[in-house]
Amino acid sequence: MPPRQLHQEESWNSLRRSEASGEVSNDDFAYPEDASIDDDESDHGTGRSGTASPPVYQTLSHVHKAIHPLQATADRVGKQVEQFAENLDRYNQNNSQKQKILSRNCRCVLPLVNSYQNIARKTVQHLQTMHGSEKQRELVKEARYKIRSRSVQYRSSRDSTPGSDGEDHNLTTVADLKRWETEERTWDLLSRMLQVEYPVSESERSQMAPQEGIIRPGKTTNVHPYSTEKEVWDSYLALDDQAWERHTVIEWLKRSANDSRADIQQVVQQLESDADRGSGLQAHSWLYTREAIKGQKRLRSWPRAFEPDDPGLETSLMNAEKTEALVTQLDPDVITRQGRKLEKQDLYFERAIWLACWEMVRRGKPWEDVKDWCAERVEQWRAAVMQSGLRTASMDTPEAANWQSRFLWRKTCAIAAKDGGIDDYERAVYGVLSGYLPSVQHVSRSWDDQLFAHYNAFLLHSFDRYIKQNFVDRVPSALASKDGAFNFSTFAGQRALSGNQIVEKLKLADVTKEEAREPFKMLQGSLIAKNFDGFTFAQGVKLTQAANAHDSSKILPRMECNAVEESITAPITMQDYDMLRLITHIIFVYQDLGFDFGEGDRLFATESFIVAYVDYLSKAGKQQLLPLYASRLSHQRSIACLGRQLPLVQQHDERLTMINLMRKYGIDVPSVLLMQLEMIIRDTPPKADNSIKYPNLTILEPVSKIDAQVRPIQGGFIGVEITDDQMDLIHGFEWYLLLEGYWQQTMAVGVVIYKHFLRSHGLAAAREMSQVVTFSHISLSKTHALLGRTVDLSKASDPDVGEDGPASPVKKRESRLKGHRYRNSASTIQPSNDEREILLYQSRTFRDLESLFFALNAMEEWRYFADQVQRQPKDKSISAAFKRAFFEVVGAMEPLLHGWLLSPKNDAEADEFKQIRLACLPEVILAYNSILNFSSYYAGREILKQSMALAALVAEEDSDLASCLMEADRMAELVDSFAVAAKSMIHAEARRPSEKVKDGKPLGLWSAKG
Repeated sequence: MPPRQLHQEESWNSLRRSEASGEVSNDDFAYPEDASIDDDESDHGTGRSGTASPPVYQTLSHVHKAIHPLQATADRVGKQVEQFAENLDRYNQNNSQKQKILSRNCRCVLPLVNSYQNIARKTVQHLQTMHGSEKQRELVKEARYKIRSRSVQYRSSRDSTPGSDGEDHNLTTVADLKRWETEERTWDLLSRMLQVEYPVSESERSQMAPQEGIIRPGKTTNVHPYSTEKEVWDSYLALDDQAWERHTVIEWLKRSANDSRADIQQVVQQLESDADRGSGLQAHSWLYTREAIKGQKRLRSWPRAFEPDDPGLETSLMNAEKTEALVTQLDPDVITRQGRKLEKQDLYFERAIWLACWEMVRRGKPWEDVKDWCAERVEQWRAAVMQSGLRTASMDTPEAANWQSRFLWRKTCAIAAKDGGIDDYERAVYGVLSGYLPSVQHVSRSWDDQLFAHYNAFLLHSFDRYIKQNFVDRVPSALASKDGAFNFSTFAGQRALSGNQIVEKLKLADVTKEEAREPFKMLQGSLIAKNFDGFTFAQGVKLTQAANAHDSSKILPRMECNAVEESITAPITMQDYDMLRLITHIIFVYQDLGFDFGEGDRLFATESFIVAYVDYLSKAGKQQLLPLYASRLSHQRSIACLGRQLPLVQQHDERLTMINLMRKYGIDVPSVLLMQLEMIIRDTPPKADNSIKYPNLTILEPVSKIDAQVRPIQGGFIGVEITDDQMDLIHGFEWYLLLEGYWQQTMAVGVVIYKHFLRSHGLAAAREMSQVVTFSHISLSKTHALLGRTVDLSKASDPDVGEDGPASPVKKRESRLKGHRYRNSASTIQPSNDEREILLYQSRTFRDLESLFFALNAMEEWRYFADQVQRQPKDKSISAAFKRAFFEVVGAMEPLLHGWLLSPKNDAEADEFKQIRLACLPEVILAYNSILNFSSYYAGREILKQSMALAALVAEEDSDLASCLMEADRMAELVDSFAVAAKSMIHAEARRPSEKVKDGKPLGLWSAKG
């Protein structure tokens, strides 16, 4: 029956139902299923464990986790994996590959990227409800540390203390919340950088809705000498591509800081107690210094403001410790003007206020928010300072600030950042407003802050240069001179760097090198530097090396590449599941834009991320997603990738679904099925010390254990041990039953597996295969597509088997059909006798090998009943079972006695068949004659005649059996056993038919002597 076609929506629904059926559920961590492209409003090796004591599974949940070792991870991530796959699949259906490549701009992939970002955003929103307060406590603690210390070291999110709420929260932690926040920001960065790297045309840009992406100012802006600064700024961004790129990165860094840092209000509230003051308007400003000045005025009855040189102030207006002179006035620049100090509490408060101002500037807070925050603290002058430097979308600053004042103001702020201020954060604020790099770098202890410092400085510097070049008459004369206070570089001797140079610099800088080597920062840095292919190559190489660090990985072969530096980047491992998912989907985005990841080692390294993610999906029990992701690999890599994973799919319905999905995504199904078998065979080669290609079968007891000339059969000579790899081969062969047609390939694959089992002493596995995937089963599953009707070819008029059962041993062999070439396809062929004979001919080798294991299994079962009948010879039920077992052996032996493995296709196969015959036939014939001899005592003396018939068959002219026995040097042993059988016949004739005695004693097992 052809496999049922599974529509895509049905397949996704069935996947969800299968997930919901598990004992271990995480419904509280299941996210809405509307995070899709169409909804714009919704936001290692596969080595097996060794022998150990069997585990005790107390609940169904424990069993489920044992089946899927990554089930805990799969439960923790909830539905995100399916959501990512569903959005990817929907995008593939809506956009053909040709449309993707012809477009070559970001508009075709932005909906997909935005859908991924929405999934991450919804995950963050859900985790915020569980861990948001704990995260804020950690961030506030870090902010307080920044205030107390000028040297703030980077702290990794992985160093966060575990939650103290006493709840499991469905296996999630604050670290999960931070990680998903970082992923959401990474998707946002990718969206922005794609719009820079793959911009849409002017005509398309005018058609884009605001939610589709960031809108770059148009080049048609009419700029004149009286234009506002916003108009000139927009013109600058429209004309300068590098400026637009830097502006885009800065806006992303502002948004990231706003989402990832502690709430400013919480930081200030926490600082109120540390600064020894309460709350309210009167609690702000320099409270303790003001009280000291008022106290001196009350003592002196001073009618005007104090001046530093007023008599007596040098010794009376001192701080609480009496070590420093206090300022005499309270205007903002009094400290630098008078060279005096504030009270310790006020200095602490001043640092906290400037930290808050730095945070607002760093986060790109709107002007209204800055103004209101400062007004609440009676610090409006600070808002006025920052007003001219806030480059927001509106830039609604008063027009009274003309061109010269704006330009001059930035230079003035640069001087304040360089030489003024009382605190590092104050100088950093002025540095951001002016683009003075060193002062911002001084307080930047994170990768993001350092990146912001560089990009902000380079952007403002190029903007000032743009003004000088295009509005010369608007540049103040004081700034045109090369001499004077304004003649210094805002880079402090550094030169402007490209994005890639900045990212590489941060990898080496002492303050950021630890953070810069974290996977997320390496990924974000590659996107900013527009070097994502370099990132995937270097990290792909290291991924393969990490996978092979301890044992050789079957999933990712190790790559050796001297071009990858060892000390610059930290490796991403096979256990970084979320990172593998993120990088995999970003690779797909670039693929859809036509990006060339190279070929050879570069492509192999990049695709290693996809292969590793597919392996994770397989281990997490999400096999239905594998074809979707494997289809994005190169042709041969997709075949190899799926070939590794198919052995884990063992249910019939799941296999049908998998084949349908592989066909849907254009994957070569027969090649995948063949690859999985080749890989398993390659992973389990015969023992190195085995110099004989096909080892001899051992059925009979060793000569040293008995003194009779007819050796008995060993009990359990086939064995029962079947390795996991051998079972994978059997399961792999079962896949071929689901392919319509492909008769010749199926037979060839079965022959290869049987040969492998013979070479590797896998008799138990070969017997299992002969019972699970029989020729009869194969013919019933395939003949309908080939002949137009379902036929069991094993029961048809086979040339070697008569209608009434097995032919007698003396029956002459019928000639075999000559070779015919048969085109194997899934198309229906009109039935005819010739076509049926062709199918039989093409399956002859498979049937021959199958018959060998039928015979071996029959012999082993016969030995079991032989032991039973010898112990209880008068038990009729046992005797009947023994006779049935005997006739099973006789029937199973017929194919082996008449032209077994004598139809090779070429000389090489003829030589191989000869080796197999020499290794198997002599032992099987001797064992068969031994069975005949023994069975004559319990199943009737006429059986001995079959032994004589066997001797006649061997003695035939040009007998293939005789030549095989002679070459194996086993003919003498067989002749001796025939002599024993003949002597037994003589003894049987000399006594009455009912007697089974010799010399007055019962004739026991194997007692005949020569």
